[in-house]
Amino acid sequence: MRVVVTGGGGFLGSHLCEALLRRGDSVVCLDDFSTGEPKNIARLRQNPAFEFRHTDVSVAVDVSGPVDAVTHLASPASPPDYLRLPLQTLAAGSRGTENALRLAHRHGARLVLASTSEVYGDPLLHPQDEDYWGNVNPIGPRSVYDEAKRFAEALSFAYRRTLDANVGIVRIFNTYGPRMRPHDGRVVSSFITQALSGAPLTVYGDGKQTRSFCYVDDLIRGIIAMLDSDEAGPVNLGNPRELAVTELAELVLDITGSSSTVEYRGLPADDPVRRRPVIALAEELLGWHPEVDIAEGLRRTVEWFAARPEDLAAGARLLHSGRSGLP
Repeated sequence: MRVVVTGGGGFLGSHLCEALLRRGDSVVCLDDFSTGEPKNIARLRQNPAFEFRHTDVSVAVDVSGPVDAVTHLASPASPPDYLRLPLQTLAAGSRGTENALRLAHRHGARLVLASTSEVYGDPLLHPQDEDYWGNVNPIGPRSVYDEAKRFAEALSFAYRRTLDANVGIVRIFNTYGPRMRPHDGRVVSSFITQALSGAPLTVYGDGKQTRSFCYVDDLIRGIIAMLDSDEAGPVNLGNPRELAVTELAELVLDITGSSSTVEYRGLPADDPVRRRPVIALAEELLGWHPEVDIAEGLRRTVEWFAARPEDLAAGARLLHSGRSGLP
């Protein structure tokens, strides 16, 4: 297939581009590098089956030639990014999603929307299945991301109902792995950066809040399975193993062998207390489940960070200065 990947220069997008090329597809990668990085796809640009176009998808998604599938990942995704770029985040979820839908519909192509577990907000139901409508603050600081994705889901299903568009939605839970930015403010990357640089690990709140962490290779397999299916979704993609933030900190310290301490700070507004996916639909409809356990995934991620000392040092300085955008 010839697959258009919006946000293909980002953490997840670059892994998706790589996986599609590896299986024999050709890829058109669209990114404006507002949060992605050119180095994520530098090696891919040597592949004749890979095309890159510097594009703000909220302005236009114009691709010449055949299009067999579109995966719409373009959006700031970490809290520091969407808090720094609130209007751009809303634009990517609204105008960007419609531009991607128009491209796919014009070509009769399949579109997969990368939605998020953030549509569940601070959930009152635990664990979360796809029938849960969520508990979201529509005007809070996180709403620019939450509501952008909720609107993107609504728009995708409106295209499906009204125009018979071939759309599928995946709701992505916390994902980690190589190519995360050391300073992006997500808990896994922050802990690893702090542990490897000898800085205290920053835990917000009492650390008893939980998350479910899925290794990036597993997540990408799920997106591709959705791309290859006719399912509409939404379908949760994530690892159902629930881990407290303090447990994650201890695991990172153990794997890195770091002597860093743990430092507690105030909990950000609207931060979810618990988050864990029900993945029965993904198992039933896509034959998908995560395979990489958290300890192995963290070891791989730590090795990747440690092999890039200059990036690690720069990220550590930004985290320490507070300029990473951490809440």
